Amino acid sequence: MSTRQHQWGFLWRRLLQAAPVIVFATFIVFSLLKIVPGDVAVTLAGENATEQRIAEIRQLYGLDRPFLVQYGSWLWKALHGDLSMSLLSSEPVLTSIARSLPNTLLIVSIALLLALVIGIPLGIVAARHPGSLVDKVLMSIASLGVAVPNFWLAMILVSLFALERNWFPATGAVPLAVDPWQAIRHALLPAIALASGGVSEVARQLRSSLADILSSQQVRTLHAKGVPPFTILWKHGLKNVSVNLLTVIALLANRLLAATVVVEAVFAVPGMGSLIVHAAVHRDFPVVQGVVFVMVLIVIAINLTTDALYRIVDPRVRT
Repeated sequence: MSTRQHQWGFLWRRLLQAAPVIVFATFIVFSLLKIVPGDVAVTLAGENATEQRIAEIRQLYGLDRPFLVQYGSWLWKALHGDLSMSLLSSEPVLTSIARSLPNTLLIVSIALLLALVIGIPLGIVAARHPGSLVDKVLMSIASLGVAVPNFWLAMILVSLFALERNWFPATGAVPLAVDPWQAIRHALLPAIALASGGVSEVARQLRSSLADILSSQQVRTLHAKGVPPFTILWKHGLKNVSVNLLTVIALLANRLLAATVVVEAVFAVPGMGSLIVHAAVHRDFPVVQGVVFVMVLIVIAINLTTDALYRIVDPRVRT
């Protein structure tokens, strides 16, 4: 089998493995929404609506059909790009998501970039001086970053840099396509609040795996032969931990997506987190289901990308 055929076969296998994940995740959410107390038809029709009007609402939205039929119909339409209509605004769910998703992705992207730009150097410095005062101080700071709640740090950032000094906007978001600079200014504080734990996670994981390699007999032999420290760090250190680092980055990206709910609430960012919270509170089930569906697709895309990068950075994975 040629290399190209092998790569396509790998891709198809991973896509087939992702299909049950999509079905399972959406089915669980669909089931949970159905057992929530209350009647969506009554909510839409109003408290003083007649039984006839409520029955019409149920028939209009397909709420009178069996549960599995409702789920199967929704999943079939979702796979064809139709995420139904919002029960509250009658706007296509896909339109709401298309308006909110870029704000969330911008915050997550900046947060992930900050976590890598700050966390990787900290992990390298700590790994090169294991057990030293520098190592202990950096790892203590990293542990503090994990312990600080995102929402608490978000409120501190708003108070210090938005309300008191007016350096950054306190709330809201600007589309990146409209004004890139203002979009980044609005997203920076939420991204910093989101990245605090990520910096710590990257630094600690990189320090742990890199310190083991740098203290190995092979690396000591290279030092004895006069190989430059930078060459040792790059060729024999970072390259050997690249797979572990990719795993940490993928897991971190997925966690950041989930954590945006809290941060977006503090900064009143009209992103995916705010969208799903508002929809859940007002029982707008098509929006909740649509957001979950898109988030699952994003997580699967992140995992597929990570698997592909594994095969690039580590030839052993290809075999």
